Amino acid sequence: MTQAVSEHRSDADKTAEIGSVFVSNYPPFGVWRPENLADVHAALDAPPLPGVPLGLYLHIPFCRKRCKFCYFRVYTDKNADEIGTYLDALAAEVELLAKKPAIAGRPLHFVYFGGGTPSYVSVRQLEELVARVQAVLPWTGVEEITFECEPGTLTRSKLEAIRGIGVTRLSLGIENFDDAILRENGRAHVSTEIYRVLPWIRELGFDQLNVDLIAGMVGESWESWRETVRKTLEIEPDSVTIYQMELPYNTVYSQDLLGGTFQQPLADWPTKRAWQDFAFAELAAAGYVLSSAYTMVRPKGASSSFVYRDSVWHGSDMVGAGVASFSHVSGVHFQNVAGWGEYLARVAEGHLPLGRGLATTGRERLTREMILQLKLGTLQAAYFREKFGVDVLAEFAPAWQRLEEEEMLRLEGGTVALTRAGLLQVDRLLPSFYEDRYRNARYT
Repeated sequence: MTQAVSEHRSDADKTAEIGSVFVSNYPPFGVWRPENLADVHAALDAPPLPGVPLGLYLHIPFCRKRCKFCYFRVYTDKNADEIGTYLDALAAEVELLAKKPAIAGRPLHFVYFGGGTPSYVSVRQLEELVARVQAVLPWTGVEEITFECEPGTLTRSKLEAIRGIGVTRLSLGIENFDDAILRENGRAHVSTEIYRVLPWIRELGFDQLNVDLIAGMVGESWESWRETVRKTLEIEPDSVTIYQMELPYNTVYSQDLLGGTFQQPLADWPTKRAWQDFAFAELAAAGYVLSSAYTMVRPKGASSSFVYRDSVWHGSDMVGAGVASFSHVSGVHFQNVAGWGEYLARVAEGHLPLGRGLATTGRERLTREMILQLKLGTLQAAYFREKFGVDVLAEFAPAWQRLEEEEMLRLEGGTVALTRAGLLQVDRLLPSFYEDRYRNARYT
């Protein structure tokens, strides 16, 4: 099979390649509103719901370069002083959150350093941030601390510091092993940097090494993808996460496509699914097992778990600190302001930098957990009967029936099991369960 989209696409074809696909929350972000912030404050000022775990997400939005497919809030132009100012604000925001009745005194179940590139910051900056955060939200009893890394930002001393703050799950953004593909797509690292850091990671004894790959980067071919999968197997990570490249409207590539200046072959969705399917088959043959629609793991106890993902997908509370970060507390969604200056100013004034929010209904919370857990590949109806008092198989019967007829899933007693075809395009299936008013809502 070859890349299926030619250089001479029509405007309609180009537009069809653009847009968000990955579903990470419900209701969609586009219906969260600034006028709902009173509900956010009410949730934070009330005691937490009993028995709900709490996690912390720390957004480190700095990168050496901006990838041409990147749609996250990241900055490539900040100097050391500006980064320090931001990290001070990040710590101050956590200090404000830790005083709220919904957060105060609660043990953390997981911590996630996300980006951007958390490994971009210096050892001193990282250790100072962690000291301030730990003073108000200690994480001595957490089950997992995840830290995202870009290979070219790592040194032995930085990895020692990352291990020293308690990180258990190191997530390495490899994406591809082909240097020409990495350069074309705007990645900052090259393959020599991957191989330079791997021995240090092993020597330092992280509980789990996850590597990220992307199926469908510009310039990819069957030959180059097979080689990336082969090299991934050679380094024997504990976990491999594979995303199919998507192009929301705010990426460099999307703007080039819309502007008519993009002239390279671009893998279509069937091709990207085929590449992910091939990788999953190769990983399975090497002893890996399915963990979600994106991830294969070595079944080795704690090193095959992903506490952050499983907690969020089962309705845990999570506070996200940092510019544009998302949170979910006591059934209320909220997001911080997305502008650098506004974020820093709000925190400097002693205010939480809240931008928009949404108080969810019981039905929306049920749907959110159901669609996110479907990404695990199987879903147990008994879980939802016990937690929500709802038979989801009956409640959503038309959608289940239609997807079963399309051979996207199988209904087996009280279990929903995605077929391989369903697994490879699960995010496309999830809007089948949305309320009508959200079906055409903007995702971002």
